[in-house]
Amino acid sequence: MIARILAIASAEFRIQRRNHWVFTATLIMLLFALALTFAGSAPTGALGVDLLTVSVASMTTLAVYLAPFLALMIAFDAVAGEAERGTLGLVLTYPLSRGEMLVGKFLAHLGVLAIAMTLGLGAAGLVASFTGGMAIESLWALLRLIATAILLGACFLALGYAASALSGSVAGAAGLTVGIWLVLVVLYDLGLLGAVVFDGGGTFTTDIFPWMLAANPADAFRLWNIAGSEQIALVTGMSGAGDALPAWAAPLSLILWPILALLLALGAFRRVEP
Repeated sequence: MIARILAIASAEFRIQRRNHWVFTATLIMLLFALALTFAGSAPTGALGVDLLTVSVASMTTLAVYLAPFLALMIAFDAVAGEAERGTLGLVLTYPLSRGEMLVGKFLAHLGVLAIAMTLGLGAAGLVASFTGGMAIESLWALLRLIATAILLGACFLALGYAASALSGSVAGAAGLTVGIWLVLVVLYDLGLLGAVVFDGGGTFTTDIFPWMLAANPADAFRLWNIAGSEQIALVTGMSGAGDALPAWAAPLSLILWPILALLLALGAFRRVEP
C-alpha cells in the first residue's frame, strides 16, 4: 500500500512541477511576503519589537488568505479533472484503491505547498531578520508560522478534493472551491463580526464567539500563531480572543480539519463514476 501511495505521489508531484505550480506558488508567496515585510517596517520603533516580529504578524495575515487559495487552486481538479479527461478509469484499472490514490495526490500537493510556504515565508523572514534584527522568540514564531501555514494548506487541499469529487465538472469544481474560500476565509469572519456587534458584549461575545473562531481553520490558524507569542499578539491586537480559549483549542481544530475533510473527500470520491 505504501509503495502504491508513494508512486502516485511521485507521479503527481512531477505533474505539478511540469505545470510550474511549484515555481508559481513559491514566487507568489515570496513576492507578497517580501512586500509586507518592507511595508510593515515602520511600526517597529513605536511598538518596541524587531522587524521579524512585525513581519511574522503581517505574514500571518497573508498566509490566511494565500495558503487556502493556493491549496484550492491546486486541488480543485484532482478528481473532476481526472474524470473529465478520461484518465480516472485508466488509473483505477491498476491494483490501486481510491483511498490510496487520494492520499498519494494529497502528499504530492502538500509537498508543493510545503516548498512554497517554507521558501516564500522563510526567505522573507530571513530578509527581515538581517534588515531589522530578530529575537529567539521571533525566530520560533517564524518557524511556527511556516508549519501552521502548511497545516492550513492541508485543510483546504482536502476541502478542494471534496469539492472536486462532489462536482460534475472541472468548471463546477472551480466555482465550488471559490465559494469555499469566500465562506471560510472572508464571509465567516464578517458574519461573526456582525453577530458580535449585534450582541453588544453579551454571552455570545464572551462565551461563544471564541469557540466559533477556533472552529474555522483560518481563524484557528490565526489564534494558534497569536497564542504562541506575546509580541505577535501585541502587534496584531488579537490577544483577547486567544486568551479566552484553552491552549489546545486552536491546534486541535487545525489538526482535525484535514482528517475530517479527507474523509469527506474519500466518501464523495467513492461515488464518482470513472
